[in-house]
Amino acid sequence: MADKHQSRPSSLLAPQYVHGIYIPMGLLLVGTAIVKREWLPYAAVLGALLGGWKVYNNSQQRLSKAIHRRDLFFPLLQRLTGVFSTGVKKVLHPKDFREFALKEKTIISHNVAIYRFSLPSPTSILGLPIGQHISIAAPIPGKKDDVVRSYTPISSDQSPGYFDLLLKSYPTGNISKHMASLQIGQTIKVRGPKGAMVYTPNMVKHFGMIAGGTGITPMLQIVRAIIRGRPRNGGRDTTEVDLIFANVNPEDILLKEDLDQLAKEDDKFRVYYVLNKPPQSWEGGVGFVTVEMMQKHLPAPGPDMKLLICGPPPMVRAMKQATESIGYEKPLKPVSQLGDQVFCF
Repeated sequence: MADKHQSRPSSLLAPQYVHGIYIPMGLLLVGTAIVKREWLPYAAVLGALLGGWKVYNNSQQRLSKAIHRRDLFFPLLQRLTGVFSTGVKKVLHPKDFREFALKEKTIISHNVAIYRFSLPSPTSILGLPIGQHISIAAPIPGKKDDVVRSYTPISSDQSPGYFDLLLKSYPTGNISKHMASLQIGQTIKVRGPKGAMVYTPNMVKHFGMIAGGTGITPMLQIVRAIIRGRPRNGGRDTTEVDLIFANVNPEDILLKEDLDQLAKEDDKFRVYYVLNKPPQSWEGGVGFVTVEMMQKHLPAPGPDMKLLICGPPPMVRAMKQATESIGYEKPLKPVSQLGDQVFCF
């Protein structure tokens, strides 16, 4: 029992410290004072060094035992739960297209659906940084080469084994029509990541967002990442987000239930809907997104904010001009860069 007690001292007044450090150090000092008083400072330093080494040695023994217990416990926990599994693998390649099969198709409306594609294994992830997108290639009748378009998944690497795409089919949309024709088990070709935007927690204090139609997808990806990183969820993200989401009809508002639920749960995320053809009882914005709407519902231009825009090309061009007219910084290049105050996907 004495050996067990000695290996785990509970305080600096434990017997092993008294008998192994304090008493020998006291005898050293007394003996030095008797023999030659001028050597006392050197004796004190020597005693302190020896005592420190003794304390350190005891702590290392305790640490070694703790590591040993951990090394016995963690492999068992891995086998039981798989929590610490290292089998997660990123499957995207920035240059080479990889094929993924359609697993599920969820119809949202007559021209909108969520397409779920399987990844090679249940632990596979795309490896797509928040804010970036993927390229999809498909053979189109009448086209010599595959047509390539960019899309942002509405899922994230937090959900391994698959990825989800929200697509709206347009009469003239090559890829969207091709996707709508896919049958379960058929494949698409994907590569990535792509894009200059990579979100990191608290990169700015306040995001403003303007989205139109399926342009909501990169916004939703970032909003979900921000809310996942809130202090209440174990993170440190305190970013505020204000979103203006513009559509034509009420039924065109994609993922409205998801957005409303996020806004209900998080008081730092707010969404303002705008409709070009609203019903009589509509309480949101009416018509196109105006300068007045932007000034009321988005953060003012400043050094610690960023404005994100995504939607149909005519809308993006109009919004860029509007932002310049009310004081937001004009991007230096046609293609948005991460440091731009106004970033267009």
